[in-house]
Amino acid sequence: MANVVVTGGFGFLGSHLVEALVRRGDEVTVFDGGPPPPDLNGASPRRHVGGDIRDAEALATAITGDVDTVYHLAAVVGVDRYIDRPLDVIDINLSGTKNVLELAEKAGARMVLASTSEVFGKNPAVPWAEDDDRVVGSTATDRWSYSSSKALAEHLTFAYMRQRGLDATIVRYFNAYGPRQRPGFVVSRSIHRALRGLPPVLYDDGGQTRCFTFVDDAIAATIEAGTAAPALGECFNIGSSVETSVREVIELVVELAGGDKAVPVDPRDGFGSAYQDLSRRVPDTSKARAVLGWHSTTGLREGLSRTIEWARANPWWLEQPDSGSA
Repeated sequence: MANVVVTGGFGFLGSHLVEALVRRGDEVTVFDGGPPPPDLNGASPRRHVGGDIRDAEALATAITGDVDTVYHLAAVVGVDRYIDRPLDVIDINLSGTKNVLELAEKAGARMVLASTSEVFGKNPAVPWAEDDDRVVGSTATDRWSYSSSKALAEHLTFAYMRQRGLDATIVRYFNAYGPRQRPGFVVSRSIHRALRGLPPVLYDDGGQTRCFTFVDDAIAATIEAGTAAPALGECFNIGSSVETSVREVIELVVELAGGDKAVPVDPRDGFGSAYQDLSRRVPDTSKARAVLGWHSTTGLREGLSRTIEWARANPWWLEQPDSGSA
């Protein structure tokens, strides 16, 4: 049994991580400014500390000297939010992450930083290995604020490892989806709309490809990254190895959930010139397989079916507003 803190523990990935850690028998403290999801059920954390990770004093009441591991998942996520709230994106990812690193070091705790495939930007040479180059757009385009601030959060984490001796690991998620995800992403928004009798939205022609990763697989990798000794000091791509077009995903959602076929939309109508999309996003996950013994095992049809079944059973989620994100 470990004493664990999860920042952002009531968010999409964070809440699933909390459930898995509680099932393992860990003592879990959640640091999150929001409420728990209504369906957290019997896997509730031992303690909830409310606050913003930019508030070091509040954070210090959660990351105390008896903490063994900190999973840092708190972030502002979604292209719509990168464009609407670039200041928050940058500040949370930099100031907030520095606070978490400082307190983890002080506590002598191990840390796992949740990062993102977005750090690779628009590097055309897929699949991306962990140490491949970053290729990003203009700093005048808010679309890249998340990518750049997350990359700096990774730099900070590596610096704390090398200069301060912090035990840490970085995981980069590739298009995770599943129950509880805010209906502002291609999978969650398509399911949300289909189950409410609305046609899904297809940005551009839907030819963009992604490697969609079911949340349970992503969480299994995250726990392994926070517990396995060989993971210390390393960064891992966490994603499916199956490349699927956005159009195919939406068509499968319609097949499984019912409803009308997708309506084509030009994303620039909603996001303006701040929007830029990526044609392909594919991870090389051979390092995670070799070091962690992990690979994604949930097929897209199974993952979508489980997500749709959950959504039908949780009307509180269907009542949420949707928002556009690529």
